[in-house]
This record gives sequence, structure tokens and C-alpha cells, in this order.
Amino acid sequence: MISREEILKPIWHAFIALDMDKNGKVSKSQLKVLSHNLCTVLNIPHNSSALEEHFKDNDEGPVSTQGYMPYLNTFILSKIQPNFNFVDLNKMCWTLCAPKHISGKHLIISGADAYKIWCIFNFLSEDKFPLHMVAEEIEYFLRNLLTVMGCSWNERRFEDYKMSMKILQLDAWELIGLIGMGHFTKGMNPPTISMGINEIYQELILDVIKQGYMTKKGHKRKNWTERWFELHLTYISYYVNEDLMDQKGCISLDRNSCVESLPEKDGKKNLFIIRCVEKSFEINASDKKTRQEWIQAIQDCIVRIRQGLSSPQREARQRRREKRNRMRAEQETIENRMRQLQLANESKEVELEAMSKEAASRDHVEEQRIQTQIDLLHQYKRDLELEKLARKQMEEQVVEKSSELEQYWQRMQELEEMYSQLKGALEDERQAKQDEESLRKVQARLLNEEASKRLELEEIFMQQQQVLSQSQKEKEELEKERSEKERALRAAREQLESLEKQRQGAQEEYMAVTKKLERAANKTKKWKHRVGEHEGLLRLIQPGNKSTCNITNWGPASFTETELDQMEKNWQETKHRQDEGQ
Repeated sequence: MISREEILKPIWHAFIALDMDKNGKVSKSQLKVLSHNLCTVLNIPHNSSALEEHFKDNDEGPVSTQGYMPYLNTFILSKIQPNFNFVDLNKMCWTLCAPKHISGKHLIISGADAYKIWCIFNFLSEDKFPLHMVAEEIEYFLRNLLTVMGCSWNERRFEDYKMSMKILQLDAWELIGLIGMGHFTKGMNPPTISMGINEIYQELILDVIKQGYMTKKGHKRKNWTERWFELHLTYISYYVNEDLMDQKGCISLDRNSCVESLPEKDGKKNLFIIRCVEKSFEINASDKKTRQEWIQAIQDCIVRIRQGLSSPQREARQRRREKRNRMRAEQETIENRMRQLQLANESKEVELEAMSKEAASRDHVEEQRIQTQIDLLHQYKRDLELEKLARKQMEEQVVEKSSELEQYWQRMQELEEMYSQLKGALEDERQAKQDEESLRKVQARLLNEEASKRLELEEIFMQQQQVLSQSQKEKEELEKERSEKERALRAAREQLESLEKQRQGAQEEYMAVTKKLERAANKTKKWKHRVGEHEGLLRLIQPGNKSTCNITNWGPASFTETELDQMEKNWQETKHRQDEGQ
């Protein structure tokens, strides 16, 4: 939130610029134009007749700042909304006052850089009119400017500059001339100076706490796009690039917001998420260090919002002002003490002179009383010497206190530097602790995974033991089955051998029967031949047979039908055994 004192500073510059005669007064017509412009910039409804109504009893001519201030407080400043654009107010007031002071000067900086220095002056100047910047704030600004440009701070050169100043303070146009004439920036090219001025302007005036390129995940198409991000105390704005011409969105921060890192996802290794009330934003930084810096900066802003604090730059400015006020109060205390001692010495001298005159006027008093007065005079002289000595010692103490005050100031600067270094070291330590905590979590997760794997391996081992015991039983059963099969095989082999012997016996029988059949066939042929020769002449008389006998063309057969069937059956069995043996 911008204070009323900060709003009044650019308006004061505009009012002074309208004072063409430099008598501290401005005409009502010009004040009407100024008031109308202020209402337009601050988005306040303008009442053109309010100025005339306010000054209807004062028609003598121009209005001073004391006369315009009640109107400004009543009709403009009291109606300002919290969300007005302070940059537009600065630009409007700069447009009114710049031509009067900048035109005709040969500066090495541009008009835009001069405007930024003017805004920085308004931020660092004291809240008293006429506005001026004290030596400590001048040193703070120059030191930061040279640091941003990559140059070292020359303490001796600045001390020489302070010695050359009649008054250890500057107004806005003297500060612009100091930078624009290159008194502390000799040998530097204008783009470098412009870059340094712009960076300090963004930090102090625009309250840019951190900025840089990162990639953001879209909410609709879920694609990753590179954006230029700027972190402020209560919001984060992001643009297409760093020229800030095309703003793509804004992330509002409040006491309910939070920020945390995310694990690797979609090939993005440095993810973190900003959770707001309405929605969340996934962002990927360039490396782990940048991600941690952004997370820490955003977390600090959220903590400041929860505690109701202002931006770090405004708090630092307030601390410097409080420190100057304390030093000024101590200096005034010492000066008051010196004045009191001086008054006491003067009163003693007056008393001494009065007593000397009284002693001179009483010469007729007896010698003893004169001697007593002389002794008293000497006593007072000794007291005066002691007072003078005490005064001299007090002056020496004042000089010593001044040197101690200077040393204290230098020590405070060293402590501020040590504080920044300590803050960096604490940040590194906190990062190391976070890394250690993450490593501890990873180790715990690995131990849990190892324990679960060990349980799984034990279950697999038990299953393998069961399978081994079951396969041992199956092996024994298979062994028994194999032995039974071997016994069956041996029995089958023995049976085969016996069948082979039977086959051979049957074969021998078959050969014998074959030979017998051949002999019978030969005999039959012989008998047939003989019967053919004697057929019709002689018929053999054969004994009768009860069984039926097959009759051929040549006479009764040698075998009966039953004998032939039995022989055929025996022959087929023998052939079957031979086929199985083969």
C-alpha cells in the first residue's frame, strides 16, 4: 500500500513546476488543470466547481501550497481507491515538471532514465518539503547502481564528493545531473548505465522482488510455454518476453496461497506448483537452484502477507530512516548538553566578574577581609579553570563520540554486509537441510522398498521350499513309477523273449507243416495223375467216415474244414507275433 506522503511527492513536483514566478504560488486556472489531471489519473470523479467553491473567499490571486493542500486532501486524496496506478501518476507529474528542469542540459542518459531516477529520488527522499535526499540515501543509491553495473564502490571518491558539497543533501534535479553528467559513471557506455537504472527502478518503484524466464503449463491445452515472470509482494505477473508489452496473466497471492516443489513429470525436472484459492499453477525452472530461489522468494512474500508487512525495499528504507532519526536524536542530545555547559560557564564568569567588582569597591574593608575575598577569588578562578578543563574534556568527548559515531556507521554497514552474507549462508544451509531431508526420505523409501523386497523374497523362498519338497515327493513317486515301469519292462522283455521263442517254435512248426503240405501236394499230384489215368476204369474203395469230407475234383481232400480253419488261425497268430517282434 502506497502512503499518502509518497503520493504527495510527485504532486509537489508538479505544483512547483507550475510556479513560474518562483514565489510559492500558482494561479487557479493552472490548479484546475492540475486537479483535473489528478482526478483522471486517480480515477476520481472531477468536480470542476469544487475548486472555486473552496477558494471563493480568496480572490486575491494565486494559491500557495498551504492553501491548495486542504483542497487536495478533501476532494482528491481522501477519495483515492487502493488499486489506482501509481506509475500513471508519476508519468503525469513528470510530464509537467521535466521540461522546466531537463531541457537544455547535455546528459548522457535518456529522458526515460531521467524519469526513473526522478521516481527513485521520490522513493528515497525524506518526507519533508521541500524534498531532498540525504547523503546516506545518495550513497545507498550510488552503491547499488555501481554494483548492478558490475563496478566496485570507491569510498574515497564519494567522501571527496561529500567534502565538496556545501549541504549534504540533493534535490531531484541535482541527482539527475549527478548521474547524467557521469560524475560517478565515467568510462561506462550509456546502455550499461540505463540497464543499471532500470534494474534499481524495478526493484524500488515497481516492487519487483524477482524476475526471470520459466516455462508454465497451460490450463486448457496443457502445453508448456516459456514466459517472463515478475514477482511482486501480492502477485506474480507473466509476459511473452521481458519487454513487458504483452501480459499473458497474473497470479494473485494471499494468506491462503502456498508453494511447493513437485517431482519430475513430463520430462520436467525442476517443477514447482503455486496453489491459490481458485486454481493452481505448475511452473518449471531452468535448474534446481533457480527453482529453490523462486520457491523461497514466493514463500517470503506469502509470510509477509500473513504478517501484514510491506515489501522488503520499503522496510529497508524505514529501517534506514529510523537509524538516522536515532543518530540525529543522539546528536541533538549531545548539542543540548554542550549548550547547558556553556551557559553554566557563562553564569560562573558573570558571578566572578560581579564579585571582582564588589571586592574592588570595598578597598576600605580591613586587610583580612580583603585577603579572604582574594582567596575566594582565587577559588573561583580555580573553579573556572576546572570548568574550562571540563568543557575542553567535553569537547574532546564530543569529537571522540563523533568518531565513534562514524565508526558505528561503518560497523553498521559491515554488519549489513555480514547480515546479507549470513542470510546467503543460512539459505545454503537450509537448502542443504532440505536436500538432506529429501535424501533421508529417499533412503527411507529405499529401506521400505528393500524390506518389502525382502518379504517378497522370503515368500518366494518359502514357495520354492514348498515346490522343492513337492518336487522331491514327485521325484520319489516318479522314481517308484520308473522302477515299476522298469519291472514291467523287464516282464515285457521276458514275455517278448518267450513270445520270440514261441514264434521260433511256431516258425519251425510252420516250416514242418509247409514241408508236410508240399509232400502232401506231391502225393496228391501223383494220385491225381494216377486217378486220371485210371478214371472210369477203377474207383478206389475208401473206408467210410462219419464226418463230412470235402470233395474236390480229384476226390476227397486231405484235411477237413475244421483242420484248415485251425491251421489258418495258427498261421495268423504266428505272423502277428513276428510283426510285433520286428
